[in-house]
Amino acid sequence: MKVKFVSTSKKEKSQGFLQRSRNAILGAADAVRRVATRGAGAFVEETKRTEALVLTVDGMIWSGCSNGLLIQWDGNGNRLQDLTHHSSTVQCFCTFGTRIYVGYVSGIVQVLDLEGNLVAVWVSHSNPVLKLAVGNGYIFSLATHGGIRGWNLTSPGPIDSIIRSELADKELAYTRRDCFRILVGTWNVGQGRASQDALMSWLGSTASDVGIVVVGLQEVEMGAGFLAMSAAKETVGLEGSSVGQWWLDNIGKALDEGTTFERMGSRQLAGLLISLWVRKNLRAHVGDVDAGAVPCGFGRAIGNKGGVGLRIRVLDRIICFVNCHLAAHLEAVNRRNADFDHIFKSMVFSRSSHITAAAGVSTANQTLKGTNAVSANTEDSKPELSEADMVVFLGDFNYRLFGISYDEARDFVSQRSFDWLREKDQLRAEMKAGKVFQGMREALIRFPPTYKFERNQPGLGGYDSGEKKRIPAWCDRIIYRDNRVALVSDCSLECPIVSSIVQYEACMDVIESDHKPVRCKFNIQIAHVDRSVRREEFGEIIRTNEKVKSLLEESHYVPETIVSTNNIVLQNQDTSIVRITNRCMKEKAIFQVICEGQSTVKDDGESADYRPRGCHGFPRWLEVTPAAGIIKPDQFAEVSVHHEEFHTLEDFVDGIPQNWWCEDTRDKEVILVVIVQGSSSTEMKSHKIRVRHCFSAKAVRIESKLNTSRKNQAGSGNRSELRQQLSSSSETADEFRNSRKS
Repeated sequence: MKVKFVSTSKKEKSQGFLQRSRNAILGAADAVRRVATRGAGAFVEETKRTEALVLTVDGMIWSGCSNGLLIQWDGNGNRLQDLTHHSSTVQCFCTFGTRIYVGYVSGIVQVLDLEGNLVAVWVSHSNPVLKLAVGNGYIFSLATHGGIRGWNLTSPGPIDSIIRSELADKELAYTRRDCFRILVGTWNVGQGRASQDALMSWLGSTASDVGIVVVGLQEVEMGAGFLAMSAAKETVGLEGSSVGQWWLDNIGKALDEGTTFERMGSRQLAGLLISLWVRKNLRAHVGDVDAGAVPCGFGRAIGNKGGVGLRIRVLDRIICFVNCHLAAHLEAVNRRNADFDHIFKSMVFSRSSHITAAAGVSTANQTLKGTNAVSANTEDSKPELSEADMVVFLGDFNYRLFGISYDEARDFVSQRSFDWLREKDQLRAEMKAGKVFQGMREALIRFPPTYKFERNQPGLGGYDSGEKKRIPAWCDRIIYRDNRVALVSDCSLECPIVSSIVQYEACMDVIESDHKPVRCKFNIQIAHVDRSVRREEFGEIIRTNEKVKSLLEESHYVPETIVSTNNIVLQNQDTSIVRITNRCMKEKAIFQVICEGQSTVKDDGESADYRPRGCHGFPRWLEVTPAAGIIKPDQFAEVSVHHEEFHTLEDFVDGIPQNWWCEDTRDKEVILVVIVQGSSSTEMKSHKIRVRHCFSAKAVRIESKLNTSRKNQAGSGNRSELRQQLSSSSETADEFRNSRKS
C-alpha cells in the first residue's frame, strides 16, 4: 500500500490555528447570545418592576418603573395611560397641588402636571435622587451621596429668571479656578508582563507633579479561550482577571499607591484594562467614579477589540477617559473609524464592581454593566461622552503609515524626519477629513513610531525585521478635547475646563512588548463654583430684591374658602353633604379633609376618651369622599360625609354581638379638618367640622322626649336638639382635651 505524505506549510498551519480560534470564539459568542436570549424575558420583566408610587390630589395613582415608564391608574385600579419622559429608573415621587415631581436614578428631576405632561426638567444631582419632599415653599431632593438641593415650588417661573440674572451679575464673587496635572499612559503589552523598572520609567518617574494618573492597557490577555470566557463573564455581570489584577497591583507600586496615590476605579473587558489613581491631597475633590465598556470584536460581541472607560467628577466637572483597541491591518481604516464611532455613541457609564466604595454611593439599579446597557442610548439621545466637560481617548488605535515602504519609513525614523512621516499618518488624514475623533485634537508627535518592535531589543534597531516587516507606525495615541470652542478661550464657568499639553512622548527604552508605551501630561484649569459663597449671594437676593419678595408673597397666597356647615349629626347609614366654596376669582384651591381626633359621648352628653387620629385616617364607621381635590376659581366642591355600617354576619351569632365594636352603643364624635392651600404654596388655612354619630336606639328615646306630632317634624326637631347638645358637648370635649394637655 502506498501512502502519500503531504507536507503542511508554516503559513497553512498558522491559518488553521487562526480558523480554529475564530470558530471557538464565535461558538462561545453564540452560546452567550443563547443564554442572553433565554434570560431576555426575565430581563424585560425586571425593567418593568414598579419602583415608586404616589397618590395625587385628583385621586389618581402614579407608578414608576425601573425602565422609566410612568403609569397612571384611577382609584379602582384601572390603567389609564403609560408615559415615558426619561429612560432612567424612577426612584421616587412627590406630589404637591397640581404638580407631580419625579426623581430618577440618573439624578434628573422632572415636573409633571396631573395629566402627565412634562412641565420642567433639571439635573438635580450627579447621583440617584433618593427622596423628594416639600417644605416651606420649596421642593427638596436628597441624593444617595447625602447632598440636598431645593427649588421654589413656583419653578420654573419668573423668580428663577430674576435670581439667575442676579447671580450671573455676581459670578466673579463665587467663581474659583484651580489647576492640577493629569498623567495619561497607554501601552499594548502584547500579553506580556513588565518589570518594575519599565513601569517606573513609563509612569513612576514622571508622576511626581500630577494629581491624577490614568493608565490604559491593551492585550493584557488574549486567546480564544480567554476571550470566550470573558464574554460569558460579562453576560452575568462579572469582570476582571488575575492577570489584570497583577497589572493594577504593580502599577500601584510604581505610583506609591497607599501613601501618595489612591486607586479609585478600574474596568476590564477581555484584554482591555483602564484604571485611575488620585493623589491623596486631591482626593476630597474627586468622586462619582463610573465605568463603561463597549465590545467591537466579532459582531460587536467580543472584547478583543473595543473600549473601556472611566468617568469621574473633579471639582464638580465631568472628565471621561476611554481606552480603545481598534481594528488592525493597514487597509482597515474604515473599520477603525466605525469602531470609534460605535464606542463613542454606545459608551454608557454605571457603577463598576471595581470602583472604590468611597468614590461614590451605588444602588442596585446601577449595577447593569455598560456592555449590556448599550441600548440605553437611543438614536434621539446624546451620547454620554458628548455631555462631558473633557474627554480623553487613549489606546492602540492601529492607524498606520500609508504610501510609504518599510525601508523608507526606517530611513526617515533614523533621521528623525517626523514632519514628513506625519504627512503619511492615516489618523491625521482621517481626522483632517472629519471622519473620526471629530472635534478632538492631539499634541504634536515628536517621538518615533511606537510599533512594531522585536521584544527585548533596545533602540530603533529593534523595529520588526521578520518575514512580514511591518511598516513602523504611530499606533499608540492619546487624543482629547476640553470645553474650548476656540483655542484661545479663557477658563470660566461657561468654559469650565481648559487644558494644555505639558508632555507627549514614548518610552523607547521599555522593551517588554512589540509596542512602546506612550504618556501624555495635561495641565488642567478648572473653573468651579464656591457653593457656600453662592448660597450667601442667593440668600441676599431673596432678602433684598423687591421683585423677588413680591413674587414670593404672591406665591404664599391661600384662596379664601368657606364651608357650608361646621356641625354634622349622623344616624346609622346617614349621609350629609359639605360644600366647600372657593371665593377667589383667580387661583385654584387645593383641599384635603383629615380626621384630627375622635371621642365618645357619655350618657350625660359629655365627651370623653379623646384620641388624636394623626396619620390613621378616618374611623371605620365614617366615610368621607372625596377626601381631597381641586376647586377652580369661583367654584365649589361637594364632600359626602357618610356613616358606614361595617358589621358582618360573623359579628353576630344568634343576634348576640361577638365583637367589642358591636356592643359599643355610645355616641361618637370626630373633628374633621378641611385644609386649604394654594397651588404653589405650603401656607394653609383650615376649617373644623364636628361630626357626631348618634346611635339609633338613643335617637328613638330622644325623639320620644321631644313630643313632636309628626315624624318628619320630630326628625327635624331631633336634629336641632342634637345640634344644641352637640354645641355644649363640644365645649366639654375642648375642656377635656385641655385637661389632657395640662
